[in-house]
This record gives sequence, C-alpha cells and structure tokens, in this order.
Amino acid sequence: QVRRLHEAALHLCAYADDGNVRAEAERLLSEFDRRPDLGRFADELVDSGIAGTAIGYPFFGPTARRLVARHGERMRVNWPLFDGKARLEGRLALLASYSETPGLDEYDMPLAKWVARLKGKDESDAQFLVKRLARLGASEFERDTLYEELGLELLLEAGPDTPSRTRERFDTGPLHFQREPLRRGRPDIVAELRRKPRRIVELDEKRGAELVALAQDAMVTRSRDLDAFMHGDPRDTRLVDCGDGLVFAAIGVKPERRLMLESVYAFLTLKNGVPMGYVLTSALFESSEIAYNVFDTFRGGEAGAIYGRVLSMTRAVFGSNAFTVYPYQLGGDGNKEGLKSGAWWFYQKLGFRPRDAATLALMEAELAAQERDPTHRSSIATLKRLAKQNVYWHAGAPRDDVIGVFALEQVGLAITDHLAARFGSDRERGEASCADEAAKLFGARGWKDWDAGEKLWWRRWAPLALILPGVERWSARDKAELVACVRAKGGRRESDFVKRLDRHRKARAALRELARDGWKPK
Repeated sequence: QVRRLHEAALHLCAYADDGNVRAEAERLLSEFDRRPDLGRFADELVDSGIAGTAIGYPFFGPTARRLVARHGERMRVNWPLFDGKARLEGRLALLASYSETPGLDEYDMPLAKWVARLKGKDESDAQFLVKRLARLGASEFERDTLYEELGLELLLEAGPDTPSRTRERFDTGPLHFQREPLRRGRPDIVAELRRKPRRIVELDEKRGAELVALAQDAMVTRSRDLDAFMHGDPRDTRLVDCGDGLVFAAIGVKPERRLMLESVYAFLTLKNGVPMGYVLTSALFESSEIAYNVFDTFRGGEAGAIYGRVLSMTRAVFGSNAFTVYPYQLGGDGNKEGLKSGAWWFYQKLGFRPRDAATLALMEAELAAQERDPTHRSSIATLKRLAKQNVYWHAGAPRDDVIGVFALEQVGLAITDHLAARFGSDRERGEASCADEAAKLFGARGWKDWDAGEKLWWRRWAPLALILPGVERWSARDKAELVACVRAKGGRRESDFVKRLDRHRKARAALRELARDGWKPK
C-alpha cells in the first residue's frame, strides 16, 4: 500500500488535472521519507527508489565513483550478495602499499575483515575499494574494465540528499494539465513523422550538467546503469519539446566514449518535468536503431502514443527516415517481460517488419492463424522465434545501408587488416603514422592544433580514412568535407557528425564498398 500510494502521487505529478492536484501530490511526496509506515516497511522497499529507502546494485565504475564522491559515508559493500570475493582477494595486494605484503601474504583473514583493516577509520569499505580500484589501470577504459570484472555489489543507504524517484524533476517550462482522457491508441507513424516537435532548445553547460546528473540518478534509483547517461556530455544537451508537457531531454556522449561510425544519444522522457522513461538511439546514414523504455509507474498509459513522438523526435534530431528495433526490445535475448507483453506484435502492428525470410514466413503463418481464429495468440515459443531478428520501418523504399543491415563489423575488420599488415603489434605507432598520412592526404596539416576531442577523433578515424576505396581520387572539396565530418565527431554536438556524414555521398559509397569488399592492399 505504501508503494502504491507513492506511485499514484508520482503519476499525478506527471498527469495532474490542475495546479491544486499537482501541488498536493508534490506536498505528499516531499514528506514521504518521513512517513511512519515507510519506516516500518523500509526493508521490504529496498531497491524501490522511494525516498528514505536503500538501493543496492553492482554499479559500473563511473557510477560507483560518482556515488562515492557524493555519498561515500552512506555507501557499503553488500558482502552477502557479492560473489566476486575470490577475484577481489587476488587483487587485494594491488590496493595496498608494497610494505604491507608480509601481512597480506601470510595472515589468514576473511576478505571483509581485510578491507575493514585496510580502510581508514573515517571511510566506509565501499569508499576504500572504489577509490583504490580507481588508481589501477593506465586509462579510464582499463580502470572501468578492471572494476567491472569484480561485479562489486554496493548498497547506498538512504539519506536526505541521496537519489530517489520521489524527488526527480527537471524544469521544462509551463505545466500541461490533463483535462482529456489519456491517448491509449496506436500511433500512425506516417502522420507522427509529419508532426514536428514544437521546438528544440539547447542547454548551457550548467543546466546540461544538472540534466546529466538527473538522468544518471534516474538510473541509480531503478538499479540500472546506461552507458550513454553514465558518460553524458553536459555540453551536448537539448530539450525536444513535443507539446502537452512531453519533453525528450537529449544527452550526447563525451567525445572519448563515442562510437566509430554510429552516433548514440540517450533521451530522458519527461512529462511535466517528471522522468517517465528513456530512449536510446543510435544514428547512421539517415537510419536509427531505437530502444524505448517506459518506467514501471507509467506502463500502459500513453506508451504507444509517446512512441510515435519518439520517432518524430528522432527524425527531427538526426534526419532519420528508417528505423529498426533490435531483438531484446522485441522479447528476444532473454527478455521475458517483453515476451509476456507481446512486444513483437506491438511493433508489427505499427508497420515494422523483419527482413529475414524465415521470420517473415512465421509472421504470415501467425497472421493466417489469427484470421482463422480471432482468439489465437502466439505462444511464448513462437514469440521467441519471431524475436530473434531485428524489425524495420522505412519511410521510403527499403534499403541496405541502415543500422542493423549495414555491416559495421566488416568495416572494423578492414581497419584491423590494414593496421595488422602495416604495423603488427605496434598499434600506437600505426595510429600516429596514419594520422600524419591522412593529414597530408586530406589537407589537414594543422590538426595538432585542434581541440582535444577533434584531435582524438582524427587519430581514431585516420586508419579508416586512408583505406576508403577511391579516396585518393576525391576532389579537394570532398576531402575537406570528410575532415569536417571527423572534427564534428569529436566536437561539441555529435549529431552534427551524423548529418555531415549523411550528406557526404562519396564517403557513404566508399564505406558501403569497404563493408562489402574489405581492405585491399595497394
């Protein structure tokens, strides 16, 4: 009953009938952590994300470091749930000074007691481990890998300023009051794509940092981690206003964490400033792969109608005219909830279709069965088979250079073959040499004076740029435009890279050829 009251009040904050209802719901939630009944059931509400309750999760390295920096005294290792004790014991000496090795080598003590002895008297076991593990590795990538291999289970005890779903808000402007029934119907994708967002507003870095922190906390309170939020760039943030209080808060990824070809953005879905879900979108060649997630409080409601706005928003930000959904979203790859909800048929009824012939045939067989017997429902076994392949929606004729079909892995293998043939184990020399060669070929001789992100991406893209088929015959203008593409990849807004690469016909054609034929030594 305590949880249900909380969820009802949170829903009313997002969908209030009027200002009085919103104010009363906010008042109830502002006092929720002080309720006597919450205190009585606090142990049963662990991981609920409700203010006044604890949260446990094996957070990724960046999230663990952020939480320890903000709430270190409230962080604990959840030893009973931690199954990586043997791995941590093997690295314990790396967390101490060398002078301590006689004790570590010879004295037999349980792991939790060793950590308690190693840590300072004013720090928690989680603080000690997270901070010491952050000293390992030569780069942030190595540190994160070493940390995540441990699977360290942490518990964040409740405090007045610890993350909670109860308090999550972001000011998106005037409130929209719900004076009509919720839109529960299925969206018309063609019509939704014609209906553009009302406006897209760029945020300054200060507000961007507030948005990134909110999105990160929204994951913490739901015992999740999302890379795109975890590595969110406050400089690359926007609000996409779709009207009626619905806003998608766009967060780009920091330059060092971006992908080679696709561009990934995460969007926090806000209704009157209340987080109600998130969207993860990757974009390439006027196509987007979309993962759509609605938080439990708001499941059912307007989820279908909002998905239509997701596609409209994606088209506005990236210029996409083709969309794909990957198996997990459809109920594949072990997503039992997606199977039970019939997620595959939700997308099929919107017009998404598989490309795989066997899956198409199975779909047709199921449709025929439904025609014969309107009560027929696909079995879980059938849904598992249907959900093994991506599904696609195209505004125009279907094409092959879309995410999910375009062979990204073949481009990566071509780069590997190029670097292996020329540089073998000395990849660092290879990257530096390719950067200089590409600068000469493309007329980017001043690249070492660029911003840090731009220089980073010139080094990363140079091995690929050099092996684009026919690149030596490009015009100076085409070469200069590719330089601009690469700089945009490392610039403030990664979506600029998306649109520049989409417009670069020769680069697109060369990438298609490379994906098809691989690298051919000259």
